[in-house]
Amino acid sequence: MIMKCASAAVIGLLALSSPASAAPAEGTWLSQDGATKVRLRDCGGKLCGTVVWLHEPIDRSTGRPKTDKLNPDPAKRARPMIGLPVANGLTPDGPNKWSGHIYNADDGKTYQASFQVQSESTAKVQGCVLSILCKSHIWTRSN
Repeated sequence: MIMKCASAAVIGLLALSSPASAAPAEGTWLSQDGATKVRLRDCGGKLCGTVVWLHEPIDRSTGRPKTDKLNPDPAKRARPMIGLPVANGLTPDGPNKWSGHIYNADDGKTYQASFQVQSESTAKVQGCVLSILCKSHIWTRSN
């Protein structure tokens, strides 16, 4: 669930932005489904994102904090979801837009992605497979 938005974001990433939009991408963003918060920060001129909050942080099947259990690398499956890097090195790709790859813990896959700030409080995240099958989500800035 964390990655549905993160997935959408996290799987999902960018589209268009408004020319009047000059809001920074850095900050904490709530996924469209309200299940995940991702904090974006500047990483040497690129954007990096980390999961900082989950609506349901406990795995019902284990009674323990959720982990990256669907990661294709068995050595990474025990990583806690909170603190999980989901966007690494998104590069500037136009006004208020960044492109790169995003990891979706909901399915353990990495997608081509874009992130575009649309206003002070919203951003569009779009994730794509082969640049043709894409899914977009709207994230909301969170405190």
